[in-house]
Amino acid sequence: MIIAQPRRSSLFLCLVAATLLSLALLPRAASAEALLLVEADTGKVLQADNATYPWHPASVTKLMTLYVTLQAVKQGRLTTDSLLTVSPIAAAQSPSKMGFRAGTQITVDNALKMMMVKSANDMAVVLAEGVGGSVDGFSAMMNDTAARLGMTQTHYVNPNGLPADEQVTSARDLAILARAIIRDLPEYEYYVHIPAIRFGKRVTRNFNKLIGRYPGADGFKTGFICASGYNLVASATRNGRRLIAVVLGANSGQDRAVKAAQLLERGFSTNTLAWLTPSLGTVDNLAPIAATPPDLRDEMCGPKRKRPASDDDETVANALSGNPVMSMFQPPTLRPVDMIAAEPEPTQPVLVYTGPTRSGPALIAAESNDAEQHTAKPAKKKARAAKKKDAAPASDEASAAKDGKKPKPRTAVIVDTSKPAGPKHTTAKPDAAADKPAAAKPKPKAAAKPAPKSATGETKPKS
Repeated sequence: MIIAQPRRSSLFLCLVAATLLSLALLPRAASAEALLLVEADTGKVLQADNATYPWHPASVTKLMTLYVTLQAVKQGRLTTDSLLTVSPIAAAQSPSKMGFRAGTQITVDNALKMMMVKSANDMAVVLAEGVGGSVDGFSAMMNDTAARLGMTQTHYVNPNGLPADEQVTSARDLAILARAIIRDLPEYEYYVHIPAIRFGKRVTRNFNKLIGRYPGADGFKTGFICASGYNLVASATRNGRRLIAVVLGANSGQDRAVKAAQLLERGFSTNTLAWLTPSLGTVDNLAPIAATPPDLRDEMCGPKRKRPASDDDETVANALSGNPVMSMFQPPTLRPVDMIAAEPEPTQPVLVYTGPTRSGPALIAAESNDAEQHTAKPAKKKARAAKKKDAAPASDEASAAKDGKKPKPRTAVIVDTSKPAGPKHTTAKPDAAADKPAAAKPKPKAAAKPAPKSATGETKPKS
């Protein structure tokens, strides 16, 4: 009995530990976010939180658009130099987009760069129609590809991720897709880590804040709609080991980047107690959970949100004093939040343009032509847009299309009430005029005397 007692105590402690561990591994409610970290080569799961809950993908949908398009290129059905035409359907897509007019021609190569860096919804449709004949035809190809890859929780209805209740995926499926891009398209992986593009005079940085800030970052894609929150599929390589991090439902563009960096840091850090951590298996073997995708619309885009949410989320922490700036020669000693808050490494934007593939003087001419035709906007359109002060954004990503431009001041309307009868007269006056001295304002006109009875049919008032 003296020997058996410690054995029973040890058995009891083991049972308690096993119970606590099983509870810790149970999936949490998917109301907040989903996190997943896997090894790219083996698919081994290093961390998983809500990884198999259904989720709206938003613009990370474009990873499948990229995969299906480049598979068509590899199969010889088109080339990266093939010219595609912007259709009226593509031109009508909600922002973020390039905004080309219907009939504009663009190569597959340039459309892919614009789609992956600017998250251009119109370019995703251009590629879909060029490869699949139509949005519906391409969506069917996307779903067939997802089924072949084992993405059992994924269903697509469009190639760009604009809001659709039926468009769902999971962190698990997105990691499977990222691994497929690395494995099947190594010669085209360049498209997933372009730091910035330049169209005419306009430069757009990649929305993935890890690129140029986090050491070793080399992909993939961001996404945002109100229902999904801020999503990110990211990857980084150190010492020949590549990891994939998936973050779904973060609170901001800054937050999703920091969380992804934290996941990657944990994965790259040497853990002497790793043998105590229970194996989570491979990403393909994670059990899907049947549930309804969370709807984060009120949280992300409700009245409590101080400023409009969009995929083009501004970096917040650069205003902090003494914040260090990342350098490609600096060792990775900063915290993830400091890495993401730092200025990105200087980089030369990749030139993109409309029309066929060009080089030399022809490329310079194309660049100049694009700057003239597509950068400047007619003043009349700007004036009409300013009057639509109560108009809502065209989509959950509409504010991303502003490219950082500040809105022009509204036009104040001053009503002339000096005349008691007849139609009202209005005078447009800019808000800036409020800074002028009060003496500069015109004096009100004297009220007109009532007309005599013979002229108006009214009795003249008594004095």
